[in-house]
Amino acid sequence: MSGERKPLTSYRAPRYWPVWAGMGLLRLICLLPHRVALAIGRSIGRLAHATGGSRRAVVRRNIELCFPELTPGERDALALKHFTALGMMLVEMGLGRWARTQHLHSISRLIGAEHALDALASGKGVILLSAHFTTLEISGRVMAEAFPFDAVFRKNRSEFMTELQRSGREVSADTTIEKRDIKKMVRSLRKNRAVWYAPDQSYNRKGSEIIDFFGVPSMHTTATSTLARLGNASVVPFFPRRLENSTYELVLLPALDNFPSEDPIADTKRYVKLVEEHVRTCPEQYFWIHRKFKDLPDTYPDYYSDLDALK
Repeated sequence: MSGERKPLTSYRAPRYWPVWAGMGLLRLICLLPHRVALAIGRSIGRLAHATGGSRRAVVRRNIELCFPELTPGERDALALKHFTALGMMLVEMGLGRWARTQHLHSISRLIGAEHALDALASGKGVILLSAHFTTLEISGRVMAEAFPFDAVFRKNRSEFMTELQRSGREVSADTTIEKRDIKKMVRSLRKNRAVWYAPDQSYNRKGSEIIDFFGVPSMHTTATSTLARLGNASVVPFFPRRLENSTYELVLLPALDNFPSEDPIADTKRYVKLVEEHVRTCPEQYFWIHRKFKDLPDTYPDYYSDLDALK
């Protein structure tokens, strides 16, 4: 896609004006004190919760499947907290693009950077193995102060939205790599670079296996093992979290031993277990708005066929 990219300034048609207006408003919000900006984000999230019937139903179904021990009232409360986290994510996307580095340092703490630095110093590439949490966008700016990295992204159906996402991440990352471009990821790893990779969202059946997520069958790519093997890379789990005081804790865990093994499915199960453990520390911050349990074979239930009752 690199040869097809157009600068943001080329998106001037009237159909793009509402997005530009939203970006301008977001820029102004990001100039406010941090707690005030996040409070506005929470309000945006509450509005989205009140008006987003179909999206709200997806979130409620995912939470119902993953946390059956919660009462209906507790699940609804968690769904609302997730929407407020999504609203704060919007503000944090702006902070990731525009905030001063000094400000980001004052509201965040990076733990375990030595795990990636040691692997890079040994001459190996590093897969920064993460997952889709609502603090994803802001954490890149903080991590970039410790070491350079490349970031994987997913194309949007809109070229304009894709370019907004890519250009925002490139404030932190040296370059961005489309998630299907395994060859480019491998080249980057072989050059002794770090690649930020979050393979937890639902994939189609090619190159994927059915692995339980919170006890529910889900399609997971096994490409991480292949990527680590071809790139001769260490795999360092990386998980961010927004704390109750509106600051951020970004944790890099020790590189996974015996990874990749001879069993890509077992490797993927190790990764899924790590994601589950982190989700339990901040359940409202995982990306529940995504249809995590789609694309299963026909012999499995369609978990999203009856969402009307959850709207």
